[in-house]
Amino acid sequence: MRALAAGELEPVTPRRAATVMLLRDTARGPAVHMLRRRASMAFAGGAYAYPGGSVDPRDARGTDSAGPTWTEWAERLGTDEATSRAIVCAAVRETFEESGVLLAGPDAHTVAADTTGEDWEADRAALVARDLSFADFLDRRGLVLRGDLLGAWARWITPEFETRRYDTYFFAAALPEGQRTRNASTEADRTVWVRPEEAAAGYDKGELLMMPPTIATLRQLAPYGSVADVLAGAAERDLTPVLARARLVDGEIVLSWPGHDEFTKRIDPA
Repeated sequence: MRALAAGELEPVTPRRAATVMLLRDTARGPAVHMLRRRASMAFAGGAYAYPGGSVDPRDARGTDSAGPTWTEWAERLGTDEATSRAIVCAAVRETFEESGVLLAGPDAHTVAADTTGEDWEADRAALVARDLSFADFLDRRGLVLRGDLLGAWARWITPEFETRRYDTYFFAAALPEGQRTRNASTEADRTVWVRPEEAAAGYDKGELLMMPPTIATLRQLAPYGSVADVLAGAAERDLTPVLARARLVDGEIVLSWPGHDEFTKRIDPA
């Protein structure tokens, strides 16, 4: 942070990543699926997060999608078509890898009703090991990516002073009827369904550890009364990247996230 504030740091180029806020309706409003990363993880160990991970370059290869065209996705995400394809595919792939939920179906109007069983698990494990590309997985099973089920919500970039950096796109999606989540990730030791306001209250009490993007998106979800409302609201979300800034002010390092004053920190540079 000192080097960044002094203009002496060459930031690491962030890796593209995608994460999905899986939602389902309850009697008291939407609940979101979250996992707790194992404490041993090098990045955000012990923190609650959503299913997600890095883009695999193969995710951009030849995958068709229901709903928005790749040109429309590129415009929405602020990228080129190949990159937008990779990001959307990564969002769906990572959700399947880490929660067992698959946003794909036999055609543009249906979703796989059940993704449990040894054959599905074998394919999921092959995806995790990168022995199987997501495009080949969909093609082998005759499935269509349901990109229309995703709503782009936010974009956060890891601060420039971090050595491990990600340029992460956050999406919202409803849990498909007939499917259920499970802790399929070796990176997590717990999964929960929780209402956003309850999770945020746990963070405020110091009971739940979260990174700034996670608690920020939870607070944004809290006012919505249903999953349908969240997905409708996603179309209006601003995807301008949120990137922390470190600057020297009166001898102090001030670390801030534009538009998110609650995360501002003042640090003695000594």
